[in-house]
Amino acid sequence: VNDLKAPMPGLIVGIAVQPGDTVQKGDTVLILEAMKMENVLKSPGEGTVRAVRVGKGDRVEKGQVLIEF
Repeated sequence: VNDLKAPMPGLIVGIAVQPGDTVQKGDTVLILEAMKMENVLKSPGEGTVRAVRVGKGDRVEKGQVLIEF
């Protein structure tokens, strides 16, 4: 898996990783608020974060790339 995409439109309320961080499958990487619920997005696999494409407070659309691995 090369990137993590938004599963639905929403607002980024938390970012738990930075470029260069190593993540394991299942690690929390982002918190996306959608429909007044907080959705914790987890790493789909092991790897190193190459880029975080969004910032806290950003609005995102479904399918938008959030993090590159």
